[in-house]
Amino acid sequence: MSKQIDIVSLYPKDMNIYGDTGNVLAITRRLRLYGYDPQVHLVNQGDPWPQHADMVLGGGGQDTGQKKIITDLFARADLLRSLVEQGVPMLMICGLYQLFGEYFETVDGTRLDGIGVIGAYTVGSDVRRIGNLVEQSEDFGSIIGYENHSGQTFLREGVKPLGTVGEGLGNNGEDGTEGARVHNMIGSYMHGSLLPKNPAISDFLIRTAVERRYGGFDLSEQTDAQRDELARLDNYCAKAREVAAFRPR
Repeated sequence: MSKQIDIVSLYPKDMNIYGDTGNVLAITRRLRLYGYDPQVHLVNQGDPWPQHADMVLGGGGQDTGQKKIITDLFARADLLRSLVEQGVPMLMICGLYQLFGEYFETVDGTRLDGIGVIGAYTVGSDVRRIGNLVEQSEDFGSIIGYENHSGQTFLREGVKPLGTVGEGLGNNGEDGTEGARVHNMIGSYMHGSLLPKNPAISDFLIRTAVERRYGGFDLSEQTDAQRDELARLDNYCAKAREVAAFRPR
C-alpha cells in the first residue's frame, strides 16, 4: 500500500478567504502522483489534533476571522511552536502568516498578539496591496502569486524573507521583502492560490514531509501514468506562471 502522509488544514472554515484551500488540493494531488497516500485533517476551532501531522497548511482571513480563531490558536501555540522547531513543513498565508508573528495591530488600533514563531510584527493600514506579485528566492527561484492585504509586516533583524520582490509590494512596500522562513515553515502574502503556480515550493513541502516520516523520498510506487500526469500538470503550471508574471497589476 502507498505510504500515508498526514496533512493538517488549519482553520479552513475561517481562514480561507481567497481560495487558500487550493494549496491543500495542490499538495494532495502531487502527493498522489508521486505514489503517496495523502490524508487531510481539517482542524477548526475545538477540533482534536490528529495523531500524525507531517505537514500543516493555513490560509488567510479578514480581521474578524483572525479574532475568531485567536483563542484556539493560542491553545495550540506550544504545539505549533514545537512542530516548527522539529522541522515539520508548514505554509501559512496572509492572516495566519501575521498571527505566527509577534502581533498584528489592526487599522482601528486593536492589537492581536501572535504566537511568536516568526520574528515579525504587522500593522494595519488604509491602503490595500493588491495584484500579481513576482519575487526571487534563493531556495525556490522565481515565485509568482497574487497579493491582497492591507497589513504591513516588518521582519526583525536576522529573519529570512521568503524572497525579494521584483513586481509587487510584498511585506510592506518599503524594504523589498516578501514572506518569511523559519526552519521548514514558510509564511507569505500570496493567495491565488500560491502552490498550484509554484511546484518548487510544493515539492519542498512534500519532500520534507516524506523524508521526515520515512527517511527518504521513495518513488518506487509511482506509475508511468502518474509520471506522465505530473509532467502534464507541470506544463500547465509553466504556462500559467508565464501569463501571471506579465499580467499587469
